[in-house]
Amino acid sequence: MPPTSRSLFLAVLTLASRPALAASDVFSRSTMTGDWGGLRHQLEDNGIKFTGDYSGETAYNAHGGLHRSARYSQNLKLGARFDLSNIFALDNGGNVQLTINDRRGNSASEDLVGNRLPIQENFGGLYTRLTELSYERTLLTPALNVKLGYMAMGNDLGGLDSGILCNFMNAGFCGHPLNMSGGSGWTNYPNARLGVRVKYDLSSSWQLRVAAFNVDPESNGNSSRAWHLGPKYTTGTVVPLELVYKVQGERSGEYKLGYYYDSSDVKRIGSDKDVSGRSGHYLLADQAVWNDESSPGRSLYVFGQYSASSKAASPFTQWYGAGVVLYKPFQSRPRDTVALGYGRAVPNPRSRDILEDAAFDKGERFPAIDNAERLIELSYGYQVTPWLSLRPDVQYIIEPGAFSGRDIANALVFGLQIKSVL
Repeated sequence: MPPTSRSLFLAVLTLASRPALAASDVFSRSTMTGDWGGLRHQLEDNGIKFTGDYSGETAYNAHGGLHRSARYSQNLKLGARFDLSNIFALDNGGNVQLTINDRRGNSASEDLVGNRLPIQENFGGLYTRLTELSYERTLLTPALNVKLGYMAMGNDLGGLDSGILCNFMNAGFCGHPLNMSGGSGWTNYPNARLGVRVKYDLSSSWQLRVAAFNVDPESNGNSSRAWHLGPKYTTGTVVPLELVYKVQGERSGEYKLGYYYDSSDVKRIGSDKDVSGRSGHYLLADQAVWNDESSPGRSLYVFGQYSASSKAASPFTQWYGAGVVLYKPFQSRPRDTVALGYGRAVPNPRSRDILEDAAFDKGERFPAIDNAERLIELSYGYQVTPWLSLRPDVQYIIEPGAFSGRDIANALVFGLQIKSVL
């Protein structure tokens, strides 16, 4: 474990080690560090809730790709939520969220396979940063919820609230469709921006979400901006609009229809001319299709994703994803999951034309590659304790060089994800 991450990890352990590690409920409690001798529970009763989690992802390329080897990446997140109503005895005082994030490691996609969809969802932005400093409360009516401050767009928009997609290790599934961030000012977690998000409950099943976030490309992945809330150079504003429908009952489900517009001016792919504004749309869904009446909690869900982004300015124009997740696969394993997914990422034909022209100018042959990178992933989520899970994972990546214009053999990758709630 790298020094910075080790220090953060040990800081959490040190805070709770004596009372927590001596406790007899180490395998049954909800967090690894426990209740800190009662302090954690007392603080939460007083309006301050501390959270933390760690994830480590190891991927080994067994066949195809660029090299036979393994890579490891990790993410450590620490946070505190302040309930102002409780702390200051206010009526509807709202909540302040503070989150710090640290990432370390190496990329299996970049080093071993050469594909576009990150094999490890927690790789990227390898430094310590402020991930969120926001204020949230209801306004005027309980149906209206507003959050503003410094935060990641994907925390509230563009993904499925159920978390079903993070039964996978590849970032193509876990989170929101990646072409949204590849073709606009939409930012991936843990990148954060100044913005405001509004949720309005139209009914018990329908909700409308709208937001506006600053677009600042020069701060994306820039470690020197890790603790700066303000933008370095604003190019525009990205405005997502999302309609959410949730199915109630035993066979629950979730459906999202979204649209976003980025007012930034950017270069048109393959041209010196600017594109005035970029937009995209997406459709996300998950639905329970089977419940075992004799075994509560055992159910089968299906999910689907579709996203399209700007053909003029996005190197990644379309994403299709679908799959199934089985909860409680065995009677004796009530918190385990089995997940199988298929995804297809489509490069922009204009980007491919540029690659072909560059090869022609060099007198090189352009490889006969397909027009999309495809992903098949199978994982098993093994819940060791309430706070610790292991996820053995297999990914088969078809046409890894579809985005780079390289002739790369299909890759077979074995992975292991470890997650711990601190």
